Amino acid sequence: MRSPGTTSTAAEREPGALLREALRYALRTPTAGPLAALAVAVLVFSLTTDTFMTPENLSLVLQQTVVIGTLALGQSLIILTAGIDLANGAIAVLGTIVMAKLVFEGDSPAAALLSGLAVATFLGVVNGLLVARLDLPPFIVTLGALSVVYATSRLYSDSRSYPVTSDLLVFWGHGVHLGGVLVTWGTFLLLGLYASFWYVLTKTGWGRHIYAVGNAPESSHLAGIDVPRTVLSVYVIAGLLYGIAAWQALGRIPNADPNAYQTANLESITAVVIGGTSLFGGRGSVVGTLIGALIVNVLRSGLTQAGIDSLYQDIATGTLVVVAVGMDKILRRGGTRGHR
Repeated sequence: MRSPGTTSTAAEREPGALLREALRYALRTPTAGPLAALAVAVLVFSLTTDTFMTPENLSLVLQQTVVIGTLALGQSLIILTAGIDLANGAIAVLGTIVMAKLVFEGDSPAAALLSGLAVATFLGVVNGLLVARLDLPPFIVTLGALSVVYATSRLYSDSRSYPVTSDLLVFWGHGVHLGGVLVTWGTFLLLGLYASFWYVLTKTGWGRHIYAVGNAPESSHLAGIDVPRTVLSVYVIAGLLYGIAAWQALGRIPNADPNAYQTANLESITAVVIGGTSLFGGRGSVVGTLIGALIVNVLRSGLTQAGIDSLYQDIATGTLVVVAVGMDKILRRGGTRGHR
């Protein structure tokens, strides 16, 4: 019984108030929804399949998240500026071909690695210059780059795959067993990259400029921000991240194949959007992107364990993107403020 003189809270006066407050908090916190979705997906697949929670499958999910997660990190930076990159998967594949082929032909692994990273970064520079300096639409630029880079990979590789034999190139595929689950060094690198970019985006002037440019480029220019330079820097750094993703990929594939990672661009965009980053720019968090990357790979793994055809998995992934973008549009119309 409440003592005399005390006032009742909103939750005490109305039984549904606590639930509504929780929903409002989830809408105000971009990472709350993705985190809840991840928890639900893990729970559902754990209950409906016998193999999802096995150490081998969990290790596979983590390894798949490493490459897509790194690609999604670069994608996040670009989408925060209201851009998009349809060529990131193709760039990473070209990076794997360059690294593996050079070693196969007798070059040193270190030189091959640096060459692969340089190629990916250079392509980021080219895309960035076309978008930032010539003011071309990011969608058109990266769509064209997707075709060019994909064809270049096939031409450079003679449409064949190359074995990955160097210890340096496969380094990120090794790791340690934690609780029976193999956690690769690539996973630790992924977490380190996300922690670093979370700090850069939230604690530095460059990070604030990225959000400002994505929100209102004209206002950012009037405020003294060099908008083209900021956009260019984002594409350059994203290109480097795609090169790192290529290096990580070599740690888990036996051969560098020009036909690999055909849907990596869609999966990285899906991870970013599901993670709460707005396709309209200026709103989102790399923490959400990491959760989104986990959701994408948990969903694919769970559906595979349940015996669902890969075509239906693609349908599910595409549907998630549309739903996530629709929710973002609704939240923006409602005036929801972006969080970092």
